Amino acid sequence: MGHHSTWTWQELLVLLGGLWLWGASAQPTPPGPTRSPTPQLKFRLAGYPRKHNEGRIEVFYNDEWGTICDDDFTLANAHVLCRHLGFVAATGWAHSAKYGKGVGRIWLDNVNCAGGEKSIGDCKHRGWGNSDCSHEEDAGVICKDERIPGFKDSNVIETEQSHVEEVRLRPVVSGARRRLPVTEGVVEVRYKDGWAQICDEGWDTKNSRVICGMMGFPAEKKVNRNFYKRLKRAARTKGRSPRLGSRLASKSQPKQKRREDVGSRKRLFAERQQLNYRLHSVSCTGTEVHLSMCTFQFYQGNTSTACGAGMPAVVSCLPGPLFTSGSTHKKKQRQQQQGQLRIRLKGGAKAGEGRVEVLKSNEWGTVCDDRWNLLSASVVCRELGFGSAKEALTGARMGQGTGPIHLNEVQCLGTEKSLWSCPFKNITQEDCKHTEDAAVRCNIPYMGYENLIRLSGGRSRFEGRVEVAVGAGDGDELRWGLVCGEGWGTLEAMVVCRQLGLGFANHGLQETWYWDASNVTEMVLSGVKCAGHEMSLSHCQHHGSSLSCRNTGTRFAAGVICSETASDLLLHAPLVQETAYIEDRPLHMLYCAAEENCLSSSARLANWPYGHRRLLRFSSQIHNNGRADFRPKAGRHSWVWHECHRHYHSMDIFTHYDILTPNGTKVAEGHKASFCLEDTECEEDVAKRYECANFGEQGITVGCWDLYRHDIDCQWIDITDVKPGNYILQVVINPNFEVAESDFTNNAMKCNCKYDGHRIWVHSCHIGDALSEEASKRFEQYPGQLNNQIS
Repeated sequence: MGHHSTWTWQELLVLLGGLWLWGASAQPTPPGPTRSPTPQLKFRLAGYPRKHNEGRIEVFYNDEWGTICDDDFTLANAHVLCRHLGFVAATGWAHSAKYGKGVGRIWLDNVNCAGGEKSIGDCKHRGWGNSDCSHEEDAGVICKDERIPGFKDSNVIETEQSHVEEVRLRPVVSGARRRLPVTEGVVEVRYKDGWAQICDEGWDTKNSRVICGMMGFPAEKKVNRNFYKRLKRAARTKGRSPRLGSRLASKSQPKQKRREDVGSRKRLFAERQQLNYRLHSVSCTGTEVHLSMCTFQFYQGNTSTACGAGMPAVVSCLPGPLFTSGSTHKKKQRQQQQGQLRIRLKGGAKAGEGRVEVLKSNEWGTVCDDRWNLLSASVVCRELGFGSAKEALTGARMGQGTGPIHLNEVQCLGTEKSLWSCPFKNITQEDCKHTEDAAVRCNIPYMGYENLIRLSGGRSRFEGRVEVAVGAGDGDELRWGLVCGEGWGTLEAMVVCRQLGLGFANHGLQETWYWDASNVTEMVLSGVKCAGHEMSLSHCQHHGSSLSCRNTGTRFAAGVICSETASDLLLHAPLVQETAYIEDRPLHMLYCAAEENCLSSSARLANWPYGHRRLLRFSSQIHNNGRADFRPKAGRHSWVWHECHRHYHSMDIFTHYDILTPNGTKVAEGHKASFCLEDTECEEDVAKRYECANFGEQGITVGCWDLYRHDIDCQWIDITDVKPGNYILQVVINPNFEVAESDFTNNAMKCNCKYDGHRIWVHSCHIGDALSEEASKRFEQYPGQLNNQIS
């Protein structure tokens, strides 16, 4: 007890500031749980990119700034730390150096707060400076954006002095101001209430690469620096020499640009006479994902002499295929890109985000998240035509993939052209599971699409009647109108939700009863038909200016309900292969099935109850690998009771079963209403939530699957009329897109079949997009099996 009291007295003396000698000789608290008060602490938020109320948490202890390890970190810890920073509470926390790796000491590890402590020093922890972590485990906090009344934010990081938060490219030539995306301009950083420039002395292509990556572009290109120098000089002459302007334009720009308005140039560069430089001596390696990670210096004091020999840094970027102008050119580039790439993103709500999937040995697989970081994520983003990575996501945050896990412990330097050029480990099954699938969020160019659409009348910002802006030409005022609900569905709603940055569509509504909040009553768009991947509703097909809508009342306007997460159903293909067989079933046992329309049309002409039907039977196991439960679109009030099977059907058509010839002609079909959607089995630690018995709730929980056994009625295809030959068995889940999913491209499964009139061989079953295009083509042209051995 005596020793403990001595330490407390020393710390109190340090607090009073009386004895510097004591402060210098004091050692960090010895290891072991401690609750010693540490009154000399300061706190700050750091990192990139972030808002003012979130970031890597840094603590000043023993005259040194350091970080906190994320081991055993909780929301209660974040509450205490956010109060230190002057915010009322925490709304979340981040692990694995989400806001970048800190430097220096890791001061705290295994922190365990109850949540009500006055100081983080009052919480249990391993002891100051005692940690077994690396900076890859630095913790971050997200604080509620509400200040504690009267709090003086002296402990909050001095953003103005030591950090760069927001960066933009400002186009200088007036014609470029209206075009999006902005690919060339002066680099500006947010400073106080305005924007400031960067001196270009020593500026190189590596710096430009970082800026372009932040702006959503995969690469930089050379800038005609002389053009900007001359413009700057011309601006100083205050536009007295129009001929100079036209001469400059002719030298540095194509013919169609030569009529550039000199007056507007003068106006644009007049502001540059009072340039406000903020940074100089910027030096990036080119692999940073944010300018704040590069080394640079801030201008101090009198900035009138700043950047004497230079001018503002100007950057020009190359847009990726999705963002190049001209739709035909864009389409061609996209097709070329898709043909060459061995990498893709799946399951993301927006362009530039998703689970990372790679192609190896003609089969698509995932990447394990061990050591997954922003450098590797940025290589993926740039390879796909986006900018650098905003986030490197772990733990299957974009849903779980299927098939093989091809790569593990990927460690890119950040300069590689492809993920395949980075060092990685081959995977073994014990190393990783699909719960560890890596994902990315990439920087994409600002396109302004969200300004052309809005939702009105909803109960939250995630729902409402869809209103689109028309007449947005030069100088025209935006006019808002409604979209005809006729033919409107989930795919169209998906595009709206993506365009507004609201995630996925839960529902596409053809009739809406939303409050008429905006007084918009005119229909301006009809016949909208989307494929589902478009970034804007304007990219979808529609009737154009000739409106064609049967019901033009506001009640029949299209509406959406968006959701941040969505389900993702897929079939367990090997089970179909393992369980397929033929059964000749007597007609007298098929009355119920006939009533359910589960037999081919020729069954109506059969000599009931004599004779039989030949059925291809198999089990299907449907997994929900997404991030939201799969629920039927129809409410319980509209479910239909089926006396035959003694249960309710919640969807009219849940699955299509088809037998196709190799060239795609359908020769037999089956369809299955959702007999009942329920959790047959679940992964470990996942509880069943849906059960059909007693008019129970229907659905499939994330991490669970619904098993339809081969011996259940209608779990078959009637092949009585099918001739012997080579075929493709195709199963499609949710074929009418009735229920929203994060990924519809994995809803089909295909198998090769050989039928000799007596037996059937089913093999090579796989999810529709699991193979490369080349392998898929080979699969479709399969000539047939020559013996009874299933390969």
